[in-house]
Amino acid sequence: MDKMGTLEYINQMFPTEASLTGVEPLMQKIQSEIRRVDAGILAAVRQQSNSGTKAKEDLAAATHAVEELTYKIREIKTKAEQSEMMVQEICRDIKKLDFAKKHITTTITALHRLTMLVSAVEQLQVMASKRQYKEAAAQLEAVNQLCSHFEAYRDIPKITELREKFKNIKQILKSHVFSDFSSLGTGKETEETNLLQHLSDACLVVDALEPSVREELVNNFCSRELTSYEQIFEGAELAKLDKTERRYAWIKRRMRTNEEIWKIFPTSWLVPYRLCIQFCKKTRKQLEGILDNLKEKPDVATLLLALQRTLEFEDELAEKFGGGTQSREIGNDIEEIGRQNNSQSALDIRKKYEKKLAAHQGSENEEKVGNKDLSAPGAGFNFHGIISSCFEPHLIVYIELEEKTLMENLEKLVQEETWDVEEGSQNNVLSSSMQLFLIIKRSLKRCSALTKSQTLYNLFKVFQRVLKAYATKLFARLPKGGTGIVAAATGMDGQIKTSDRDERVICYIVNSAEYCHKTSGELAESVSKIIDSQFADRVDMSEVQDEFSAVITRSLVTLVHGLETKFDAEMAAMTRVPWGTLESVGDQSGYVNGINMILNSSIPVLGRLLSPIYFQFFLDKLASSLGPRFYMNIFKCKQISETGAQQMLLDTQAVKTILLEIPSLGQQTSGAAGYSKFVSREMSKAEALLKVILSPVDSVADTYRALLPEGTPMEFQRILELKGLKKSDQQTILDDFNKGAPAISQPSSVAPVSQATPPAPSTTAVAAISNPASVGFIASREDVLTRAAALGRGAATTGFKRFLALTEAAKDRKDGPFRKLFNA
Repeated sequence: MDKMGTLEYINQMFPTEASLTGVEPLMQKIQSEIRRVDAGILAAVRQQSNSGTKAKEDLAAATHAVEELTYKIREIKTKAEQSEMMVQEICRDIKKLDFAKKHITTTITALHRLTMLVSAVEQLQVMASKRQYKEAAAQLEAVNQLCSHFEAYRDIPKITELREKFKNIKQILKSHVFSDFSSLGTGKETEETNLLQHLSDACLVVDALEPSVREELVNNFCSRELTSYEQIFEGAELAKLDKTERRYAWIKRRMRTNEEIWKIFPTSWLVPYRLCIQFCKKTRKQLEGILDNLKEKPDVATLLLALQRTLEFEDELAEKFGGGTQSREIGNDIEEIGRQNNSQSALDIRKKYEKKLAAHQGSENEEKVGNKDLSAPGAGFNFHGIISSCFEPHLIVYIELEEKTLMENLEKLVQEETWDVEEGSQNNVLSSSMQLFLIIKRSLKRCSALTKSQTLYNLFKVFQRVLKAYATKLFARLPKGGTGIVAAATGMDGQIKTSDRDERVICYIVNSAEYCHKTSGELAESVSKIIDSQFADRVDMSEVQDEFSAVITRSLVTLVHGLETKFDAEMAAMTRVPWGTLESVGDQSGYVNGINMILNSSIPVLGRLLSPIYFQFFLDKLASSLGPRFYMNIFKCKQISETGAQQMLLDTQAVKTILLEIPSLGQQTSGAAGYSKFVSREMSKAEALLKVILSPVDSVADTYRALLPEGTPMEFQRILELKGLKKSDQQTILDDFNKGAPAISQPSSVAPVSQATPPAPSTTAVAAISNPASVGFIASREDVLTRAAALGRGAATTGFKRFLALTEAAKDRKDGPFRKLFNA
């Protein structure tokens, strides 16, 4: 009731006069409540007074307890210090006695060990003098252990004397052992039955001596064993390349004969293993001298036989000792040449790089072993190449022989080539292409079985030269000469006349070049897998593939121009038709039927023999050639009447239909959409030209501007001549045309490669056509180059990857295999 005032409260309690009767009871109740509250307050005050007094008493008691506790702690600490001093006093004498006991024990032990050492050294001296090797070996171990306890007393004269005496005894043992081992291999082991056991015990002594003694003994033994080898094969009679096999027979016979005798050596010494390493090094040195001192080139057969026997011996050593073995099973990789798909699985790629990594690690291990000759078998030493690598610089004669053989086989294959493929063949590839790669694979197998280093890389370069020579042979087989737009672009002179057989041969050349392009890449990949890692990055067939790409491009262009030449007669027949005197419009003209017959004869064969991608490229080139040529051919005609223009328009539509049906005729319609669009665009220009000729004289200028907006005044003048207008009438129309026409931009001299619609003919070309003295002249050089550039439509988007784009790009290059196609 914080918000209610006193008056409001009274009015609320007594709202009426009648309620005033309750005032007295309420007052009594309030008085009673006041008394109860006063009593509670009084009790709380009394309780608080009593609590304060008790708290003071409790605080005083706690303070007193803390003081007592501090006194007791101080007293305990004092007593602890007194106890410690008492303990130290009691233990002072005991500590001295403990140190004395420890020193006496150490002294007794040292004296006991010294006695044992003196005794052991004296016993060892007796054993050494009597050559009791088995007992001496055990005694050596004991003396070595006893000497280790006196390392801290090296400066004591007695210890120094004993150590010096022990050193002299070990030297005596070493000299005795070396002296006894010098008799090994002299025949005494057969006379003295205990000699081998005696030497076997001597090996125990050598093991107990320093490791350097064992190494020295083994090296001396190996050198002594190979002394006779050096003497035998350094003589004039056996120091010849054709005697190489006898070297390996000698060491194998030696190891076989002495196998039982050499069992005296512990297996951990690896005596046969070290003997073979030294033998290989000495053999390599002698063979290097023989090869370097040859006055003439070595006989290839002798050289390869010696190398083959060396490789076989290295394989035997690698198999026997298990160190750095490597498989020479490379036939599977080589057999895949010509069979692989273009795409590689991730597993194949992983295997390829794992193999490269393993080869790299193997070369590092071999380098380490070169610095540490006495590595244990299987610890990284690689016998492969330890001798055979010395043949590497001298295998150039083998490479020359391989190149000569490959070139002779190439000439023979080309001479025997029928330039035909058996009926029903799936790939339509010339037999010479497949035979050539079979010969190359055999050559690769032969070389990879001998070496995987510089010689194999040199052979790979021979393969490059052979394949380039084959590409040149394919070039030479193509029909020569040519005129027209494509010929001007490629630099071919004269006409190319192709028969049906020529067309088939060109298709076979295209397919063969494609096969060679693909297989040469697989060849490079196989070589990179088997060749040493330092040469793998240099294995590249891109130049060879460029050569075959050039063959493909040249072949397809030749095929197009061959058809162009066949169309010459029909184009000439078109100009001889009397278009100005035709009386009625009939069926399509004879030259249209001639074009149809030519295409019906050639296209089905080309569609069957060419792959879809090359057939599409061929169609693009053909449409880019025939469309502009038909357009230009209209200007070669003399006068064209209205009826003649209608007949020619009918013929144009018929030619357009024939061209649109070519993909179906070749049974390859995969890329027909773009081709059909381009044909329609090109032929629509001819249709527009004929519609301009059909237009009335008074509206011919407007029609020309509407249908041929890129036309030129010279073209327009030629159209007026085709309509049969007189010179005076032509001039009037031309003047009006020039006054009313906006500026017409001249087309660029060379169209971009990606240009879909060929540019309009240049004024120079139309002027030449309008001149009666040059009716046979098709176009100026500028226009020819313009039309030729249009042939490249879509070259970058047809999927040829490299060679189709290179066809156009080569015109801007100064050199390279494609440049000869574009000589200006």
